[in-house]
Amino acid sequence: MLFGSASLLGYLSINHCGLAQAVASAAAPAGDVSVAPPGTVAAKTLYSDIGGSSWTELNRRLRDVNADIQARGLRHIPGVEGTFLTGYPYNEFYDWDLYFENLYLSYYGVWPYCFTNLKEFLNREQPDGYVNRSLIRQRDRQQFKPFLAQLAVLGCKQNHDDYEWLRGNYYGRLVKYIDKWFSYDSDHNGLPVWNSADAAGTDNQWSRAGTLGSFEIEGVDLASYLVRELRAMSVIAAHLNLKADSAEFDRHADQLVRIMNFAFWDEKQGMYFDRNEKTGKRVYVKSATNFMPLFAGAATHERAKRTIREHLLNPNEFWLAYPVASYAKTEPDYYQGSHNECNWRGSTWAPTNYMIFQGLRRYGYQAEARELATRLFNMALLKNSVLREYYNAETGEGLGQTRFWGFTALYYGMLLESILEYDASTLDKPVEPIVTRDLGIAFES
Repeated sequence: MLFGSASLLGYLSINHCGLAQAVASAAAPAGDVSVAPPGTVAAKTLYSDIGGSSWTELNRRLRDVNADIQARGLRHIPGVEGTFLTGYPYNEFYDWDLYFENLYLSYYGVWPYCFTNLKEFLNREQPDGYVNRSLIRQRDRQQFKPFLAQLAVLGCKQNHDDYEWLRGNYYGRLVKYIDKWFSYDSDHNGLPVWNSADAAGTDNQWSRAGTLGSFEIEGVDLASYLVRELRAMSVIAAHLNLKADSAEFDRHADQLVRIMNFAFWDEKQGMYFDRNEKTGKRVYVKSATNFMPLFAGAATHERAKRTIREHLLNPNEFWLAYPVASYAKTEPDYYQGSHNECNWRGSTWAPTNYMIFQGLRRYGYQAEARELATRLFNMALLKNSVLREYYNAETGEGLGQTRFWGFTALYYGMLLESILEYDASTLDKPVEPIVTRDLGIAFES
């Protein structure tokens, strides 16, 4: 078997940043690794790019993080059947974390954990379609970010395109969950709002996405995720031979793209900005989340060119030593480091970086995507002895959880994705076990 299980770890009632990092540092290293010379063309290219010592260290690190996932990241929930996946050392299971953790596991052809958490989240769906964004702690009116359908597609693509398990119950629950998202739209302009910065996953970006329970910001990121979620629902419906549903999901996605380009784009500044639903005005805060239309394919090529050239690659804003900064350096509340919180006001985070990486590739910026992947690889592998939860974008210093085995593991694979011109998050192409195939490393129990 390519996937293992682990016994239940004790529940630690601590926040997932700050003080929790001391708990996560206890795992022992996996030891020395005897590394075979590279075999495939992609492996040889990677070896040439990073050098022999980094190649050996990468092989060791990949085995280390896989051992941590197997020993600490695969858990059981009392009273619930199945093995669940988490990137955190305490007993909690989050929404978009699950998607990015499974993107990493797709490098090895491991797909069952796309379904275990997903089914439990959907089993707990409320009658109105609300799905809480975490399994253990119930967060007041914080809906699961729009990644459930994408997660289902990621798993099904690796499991012989078997979508039949979704027919009926789970398909119906996904439809209600999508409908619930579009109910957060008081001005009925087609753009839902975030509960808050916390619900958006950008914990302390209050000036951009609002304080807890404010429900006022129509997020560029939220609309972008929903475009992809609607596309994923179209894929699911097509596989279930629900042709009318598939067409309707695509129609809705197309409509949402048009609304985004009208409401969010600022021609003078050459960038997409969030909008405050209550005031009707754009929120002129420059966040990495403003690049999410690239990931969703919602930007025109001319607008993509402007936002990439004028902002993303701007060393005075986002393109710092270890990009992409989660906040522009020009923002008044920008800062690096951490005050025992998850800092999204400048630090480098894997979820947004991965989506920006694929957005660059989608719009033809292959060299820039390779440069981004290389800088992040060097930061994770050479600047730090173990994976960390997030990083200082100016110095590369690791922050938050120590010896992390969650979404940051993608930094070990993005360079290989770039070399292969591959996208693990694809909705319309095969998902392949690239690390097992090209580097010869399996995710073994």
